[in-house]
Amino acid sequence: MAEVVQAGLWGLVAGSALLLGAALGYGLRVPQKIIATVMAFGAGVLLSAVSFELVGEAYDQAGLTPAVVGTLIGALAYTAGNVWLARRGARHRKRSGHEQSAAQPSEAQQGGSGTALALGALLDGVPESAVIGVSLLDGGAVSLVTVAAVFISNVPEGLSSSAGMKKAGRTKGYVFGVWAAIAAASTVSAVLGYTVVGSFSPALIAVVTAVAAGAILAMIADTMIPEAFENAHLAIGLITVIGFLVSFALSHA
Repeated sequence: MAEVVQAGLWGLVAGSALLLGAALGYGLRVPQKIIATVMAFGAGVLLSAVSFELVGEAYDQAGLTPAVVGTLIGALAYTAGNVWLARRGARHRKRSGHEQSAAQPSEAQQGGSGTALALGALLDGVPESAVIGVSLLDGGAVSLVTVAAVFISNVPEGLSSSAGMKKAGRTKGYVFGVWAAIAAASTVSAVLGYTVVGSFSPALIAVVTAVAAGAILAMIADTMIPEAFENAHLAIGLITVIGFLVSFALSHA
């Protein structure tokens, strides 16, 4: 199978987890502790994948400076986009809304917040999917650890966010339309990660990988960890470490 098709299929696989999580979050009233648990596990998995599969790979390819600079650029770019979206109603896009202080605004409360939520979901999902395509550049085999990390983290992301969207009064069509669009964007991002970045020099590929890593790290800290730790049980830290170790074990299997 052509590698570009593989990139798209793996991106679709990872993105489909958002739809799975959205179906669970919208169709069921999932207890807050369950949401926190799966979010913490997903955060741990992603933290490990970023450390060993992305930043570590960038360092091996190009050295410390490109890895550090790229990671900082990614974090700065994500933070800038996140600040802009937060002012338009997307601050709590990955929150389930069980706590009023973390509730997503309805369209009546803040006009344009629905669009901001959709753009925020896109901002969160694109870097994760792009690195799936980039991982195919190294020997033509996708990093299954990266795909697994993105898939595992996408389930609680979709679950928590869709629960918050429902509580804010978003329609079923809007909720599933957003996540279907993000799943499609994940496919495109993975393809672009392979085709566009593949034309770059190894040093530039390393920088791009680090940029994606920085964006993902900023996303974890800003949107996943707060949902995992707010009003959750005291084992959340342990669960995050377990997720980290599972991903670490997979990357060294």
